[in-house]
Amino acid sequence: MKKIIKISALAAAVLLAAGCQEQTTQAPEVELKTDDQKAAYAIGASIGNFASQTLVQQEELGVALDRELVKSGLLDALTDQVKMNEEEMGSALRAHEQKMNTVVQEKTQEKREETLMSGTSYLEDNAKKEGVSVTESGLQYEVIKQGDGPTPIAADTVTVHYTGTLTDGTVFDSSKERGQPATFPLANVIKGWTEGVALMPVGSEYRLTIPAELAYGDQEVGTIPAGSVLVFDVELISIEGKEDSKQAKK
Repeated sequence: MKKIIKISALAAAVLLAAGCQEQTTQAPEVELKTDDQKAAYAIGASIGNFASQTLVQQEELGVALDRELVKSGLLDALTDQVKMNEEEMGSALRAHEQKMNTVVQEKTQEKREETLMSGTSYLEDNAKKEGVSVTESGLQYEVIKQGDGPTPIAADTVTVHYTGTLTDGTVFDSSKERGQPATFPLANVIKGWTEGVALMPVGSEYRLTIPAELAYGDQEVGTIPAGSVLVFDVELISIEGKEDSKQAKK
């Protein structure tokens, strides 16, 4: 969910004025020859871009302000004829900010509940697939390729290739796409990774389906919505300091 930008009284007067120009008025020709002309136009354009983005954000959340009133407020401020004092404007802006925060919280909760319901259904269906095993914690894994090397423990540092997706197939991270395997202490990742990779002998490829409580829980992380079930295709390449053990086993 995009954050709602906090706005000052001055910014509020300008913020939502974009798109309010009278349709019957012919816009004057704009000259951008001097540095001052360019600077003046750039200031207006940057305010317009900011206003446009904010309008879109608020309207997507179901809140649309009267643009004609916004236009009136802007023009009144430019001609020193504002019909509200500073205290009244501050109160109005704080009330609007509180309203937007409430709307954002409600939308976030709705989205989280939808994600949780979808994830629960996905886990139930996936657990029924042939070849999928479910651990006591709820982690689901499927052996794509079984290696014959040593198996890591939580204290180990491992090198892996992986691709992480949401349940709809959206890729949110992939070492394979970057063309560079990842190396990290196994104890420093999400619980589902620590448990799942510890099941894998070196040389293995597993698909780990990780419930939200073993991933990021109710946190929204990057493009990962709060409450998401995560699916990782993981290839365990090596365990730091255990190459000799692999060779001895061979």
